[in-house]
Amino acid sequence: MEKTGKAVARPRGIDDVLEAVRMRLHRLDPHEASSAADKGALLVDIRYAALRDRDGTIPGAVVVERNELEWRMDPQCEFRSPEIGATDFDRRIVVFCNEGYASSLAAQSLQDIGLRNATDLDGGFQAWRAAGLPVEPPTE
Repeated sequence: MEKTGKAVARPRGIDDVLEAVRMRLHRLDPHEASSAADKGALLVDIRYAALRDRDGTIPGAVVVERNELEWRMDPQCEFRSPEIGATDFDRRIVVFCNEGYASSLAAQSLQDIGLRNATDLDGGFQAWRAAGLPVEPPTE
């Protein structure tokens, strides 16, 4: 308690934040994400280059590293990715990272800028690969 007698709220840790974010997302398993892509969803790989170079990529996924994500995915932004149209606020976007942690936070951020159908791949790239779904090998 503070000297004023008011209770001080405990700071939220990242685990609490992640849990709260995931309660608002309808996360997709690898097969659901693959099916969504077949129906026009945009898969967005936010992994950094070293992981893509080590493990390969998902065919058809757009690479947008995490530090540029909001600008590249915002339909209103002049720096948006060519895969995003100016009216694509309802487009299904499935973000993935390596194991599905950073992608949850990234998907929530995309929802915050108006991309209502943004979500993430539960388990990330590693879950996709473990499910036996297509992976393009790293380029040499």
